[in-house]
Amino acid sequence: MSVIEMRRIKREYRMESKRGKKKSNSTAIIVRALRGVDFLADEGEFVSVMGPSGSGKSTLMNILGCLDKPTSGTYTLDGIETSKSNSNTFAYIRNRKIGFVFQSFNLLARTTALENVELPLFYRQKDRSDKNKTNISRKERAITALKEVGLKERMDHFPSQLSGGQQQRVAIARAMVNDPAFILADEPTGNLDTGMTLEIMGLFQQLNDQGKTIIMVTHEPELAAYTKRIITLRDGEIVSDMPVTERCNAFDDLAKWKSDHALLSEDHS
Repeated sequence: MSVIEMRRIKREYRMESKRGKKKSNSTAIIVRALRGVDFLADEGEFVSVMGPSGSGKSTLMNILGCLDKPTSGTYTLDGIETSKSNSNTFAYIRNRKIGFVFQSFNLLARTTALENVELPLFYRQKDRSDKNKTNISRKERAITALKEVGLKERMDHFPSQLSGGQQQRVAIARAMVNDPAFILADEPTGNLDTGMTLEIMGLFQQLNDQGKTIIMVTHEPELAAYTKRIITLRDGEIVSDMPVTERCNAFDDLAKWKSDHALLSEDHS
C-alpha cells in the first residue's frame, strides 16, 4: 500500500527582476524548483532523499510535509489528496499523518521531555473524535513513546539537561506519539557527533523494522547507506531511484566505533 503518491509534481516560484527605477522595467522570472516529480513510497519503507544544493530537496520536503503546495500535480498522502486542501485540512494532516524530526530538535526549553512529547496530543484533542481523551491517556501515550526511544529515565528532564542525542530522541518520540503515516526527518543528525549520529540512525532502523515509514532528507551518502532506498534529485528532477543493496547496520557500526575509541583511549593513557 502506498503511503505517499506524488504524480507530476511541479513547484514554480515567480520572482520580479527590476531593471532601473521604473516599475515598467521589471520582468518576471520563473524559478522551476520541481519539474514534474513522480514519487511513491509504500508502508514500511525507509527512503533517503539526496541531491546537491539547489536540487529541489527542500522544496520536495516542504510539499511532503504539507508545509507548501505544488504549483501543479497531485500528492496523495495515506489516501488523502492534499494538493487542493485548505489550511484546516493541512493542519489536520500535519498533526495526524506526519511526524516531523528536524536538525535543530525544536524542543520547548521550559518544558520537560514528557511535556514536549505530549504537545501534539494537545492539538489533537481539539478534534471531536478525541474529546473523551483524558490527560492521563495523553500522558500514558507520551510515556510509551519515550520508552520506545530509550528515555524512560529522562522523562522529567528539561532539554538543557539532555545530550544532543537524547534531545533528538525526544523529538523522535514526539514525532511518533500520534502514530503518523510516516516520519519526515530533515538532516536529523546534522547537529550530532559520530557516536550520537549512529545512535539515532540505529533508532530509525529499529523503528523501521517495526513497520514505521521514514523519509529522510540528507546530503551525506554515509547516512543514506542506513536506509533501504535512495532518491537523488538534480535541477528539480529525480535522476535516480535505487535500492540500497548493501545496507549498513548502525548499531553494529556504533559498537565498532565505541570499541575503536576505547582502544584509542587506552593508547593515550
